[in-house]
Amino acid sequence: CLLTLNRVLFFAGDILMLISGTSFSWSSPVLPKLLNGTGTPFGRNISTEEGTWISSLVPLGCAVGPFIFGYMADKVGRKPTLLFLGVPFLAAHIMLAFARIVEVYYVARFIIGLAAGGTFTIMPNYAGEMADKSVRGVLGSTLSIATCIGILFSYTVGPYVSLMIFNLMLAVFPAMFLVLFFFVGEECPHYYVSSGKHELAKAALQKIRGESKRSETEKEFMEIQEKISEEEQTSVSDIVKSRGLIKAFTISTFLLIFQQFTGINLVYYYTQIIFQETGSSLAPEVCSIIIGGVQLISSFTTPFIIDRFGRKITLVISAVGMIVTEAILATYIYLNMQGVDVTSVAFIPVLTLTLFIFSYNSGFGPLPWIMLGEVFPSRVKVLASSVVSCISWIVAFLLTKYFQLFVSFGLAQSFWLFSGCSLAALLFSQFFVVETKGKSLKEIQDILNS
Repeated sequence: CLLTLNRVLFFAGDILMLISGTSFSWSSPVLPKLLNGTGTPFGRNISTEEGTWISSLVPLGCAVGPFIFGYMADKVGRKPTLLFLGVPFLAAHIMLAFARIVEVYYVARFIIGLAAGGTFTIMPNYAGEMADKSVRGVLGSTLSIATCIGILFSYTVGPYVSLMIFNLMLAVFPAMFLVLFFFVGEECPHYYVSSGKHELAKAALQKIRGESKRSETEKEFMEIQEKISEEEQTSVSDIVKSRGLIKAFTISTFLLIFQQFTGINLVYYYTQIIFQETGSSLAPEVCSIIIGGVQLISSFTTPFIIDRFGRKITLVISAVGMIVTEAILATYIYLNMQGVDVTSVAFIPVLTLTLFIFSYNSGFGPLPWIMLGEVFPSRVKVLASSVVSCISWIVAFLLTKYFQLFVSFGLAQSFWLFSGCSLAALLFSQFFVVETKGKSLKEIQDILNS
């Protein structure tokens, strides 16, 4: 019964991550239809400028969403906030299904960004607080798996159905989440303790961990109480000035900035366009599905890699893979643009982007978000996570909005730049990231403050 409850609880949360994932790859099958007039609901082709706004308004919304929903999570709790997040997802996809002017697309995509930003901030914290420390990394990785399923769904379904049908299909997911999480969702014991509701915290913890772990549950409750009590005795200004928080902020911020500068969001949003530009031997739609499928498969390996090697080594290995694959792809594109006959190696764009996605998804995809839920003290966790997420999404917005500048600069030069950024990410991971595998949230704070 306990195993079933925990599975259903995290499955419900995974649905929210899935719909967030669809929002990133949504542009890949939709923009070609809007740009060339195939099935466009507007009665005209959209301009390139309009297309970049449709794509980039999601990360812009993601930059704002953490503050709105982060504030809600602190004031009314994690469960009500997560439950509410399903509403804008549902409403926005219905708007997209029946939109007849491009401005409605702008509004709907921004709303989706708000909800996705809230999801990516609160769900890692929720999972980090709800999961037992022995499986926190594995359960946190399921969030990445769900995101990958959403990305693959858009790649697989989007090119082959009308825009109305596609968006109505996407609206089913938040509807499912709302029903499921309403019945099985649990509030975090950490929130109850910080609100002075100790009996509710004990009851929630017992329900999550099960009757067979009563003694362990009592110990965990005492740890939570001690941790939050220590934080409450310290003023927020002292926490902000503390060595541990500065370390946590530096680590989480740079990991998420490096995550964006791997070029991953450009690959997500413009997959089909990138394959058209690189002259792949396969149809862009097929290439996109291959990329999405590989990403999903690789996401299943992540929990085992993290569990075996820990956070730090996994990040380093992930960065090495991205450095090599992006450098090879950049060289291929450069030679192709110089008129060199590359038909004998026309498989390189698909192969390198496939290996790039595998490398990214094995480390730099899920781990920055997992660690975001681990490194901050509970008292400032939501606010700190919101600030870090905002910085990350502003970078994503700028990279996505000005994709055409990268095209003008040259795709080869762009991927060389991203390869260099991945090298910087490797060095940062090696020399600055702390290992959090198998440690309680209190132990992590002790390490950061040491």
